[in-house]
Amino acid sequence: MSKLITIDLCGDVMLGRGIDQVLPYPSNPQLQEAYATSARDYVALAARVNGPIPAPVELSYPWGFALKEWRHAPPSARLINLETSITRSDTYVPKGINYRMSPENAACLVSAGIDCCALANNHVLDWGISGLLETLHVLRRLGVKTAGAGRNAMEASAPAIIDVAGRGRVLVFSFAHGTSGTPRSWAATAERPGVNLLPDLSEGTAARIAEHIVSSSQEGDIVIASIHWGPNWGYEIPNERRSFAHALIELAGATIVHGHSSHHPLAIEIHRNRLILYGCGDFLNDYEGISGFEEYRGDLTLMYRASIDPDEETLAGLRLVPLQIRNFRLHRASDQDTKWLRDVLARESDRFRTRITCDSDNTLMVFHDAP
Repeated sequence: MSKLITIDLCGDVMLGRGIDQVLPYPSNPQLQEAYATSARDYVALAARVNGPIPAPVELSYPWGFALKEWRHAPPSARLINLETSITRSDTYVPKGINYRMSPENAACLVSAGIDCCALANNHVLDWGISGLLETLHVLRRLGVKTAGAGRNAMEASAPAIIDVAGRGRVLVFSFAHGTSGTPRSWAATAERPGVNLLPDLSEGTAARIAEHIVSSSQEGDIVIASIHWGPNWGYEIPNERRSFAHALIELAGATIVHGHSSHHPLAIEIHRNRLILYGCGDFLNDYEGISGFEEYRGDLTLMYRASIDPDEETLAGLRLVPLQIRNFRLHRASDQDTKWLRDVLARESDRFRTRITCDSDNTLMVFHDAP
């Protein structure tokens, strides 16, 4: 067997609003929200719950324990869903919540060694087309690859290509679906910038996407389909979502379906030795102190480390690192919180014959029990 390719997959990363304010080069804090008029209000909320944040912090500050993990065992590639526009634009889209971070603060992505940002989501166009174009420009300048948004439909649907020295390529295709709150008007067209928006989750759409993925890839590629879908809260996985994920594996040869949008982790399925993460949960946000939905423990999150056999293009192992968001920073989750995450994931994944166990180092290991 060839040396395994390890891919660290993370859910939604929201570096705007409160987090942007504590970094060295904050944007204009003014907000157009019903409950807050300044991004600094979210900094005050977090401080009220977990103590003050000594701003300005270093660019690497939000990643916290994740950096320690990455330094200890660097993966072959790191993928996040970036739910923040990188722009100084003040031309916001009236939609209730608008995330942005300053172009200068975007260097925090480099400090974490992020290889690729999936951009097909419901916040990348929060500051209009000018905000999207600036986001693409900044990420390109920083050397961070992108997928799922572009100057036209062809660019938005093109994969990000990550070369893994001596072992092959990882291709990332990024999609958004309307169930995540992504407006239909944000879809990229031949003439208009936007996101790679799925019209539906039908068999026909799956077949069309599969044809595009197959024509864009070559033998030996590790294919990741990163999809922003579903609501923020709740554990339900509709049959059409599951059928669509299966089709991407069976028709397009996807090795990983990287789902996100839910603010908390969802069930895990291993189908034909390929990985389906229905919802990774938020990886970084500024929600501390916001009440509601406490039963889902949105402060707890996971880093998903998938080990891939490049010869078979299949999953060889999956390790989860439990983390907690506190003071706008990732901390190692406590033993008690790790057990809580294990129990919830085990409960939700049991229907797919997926077993979750706790390893000796208090990480979670994922196994598939064959029927």
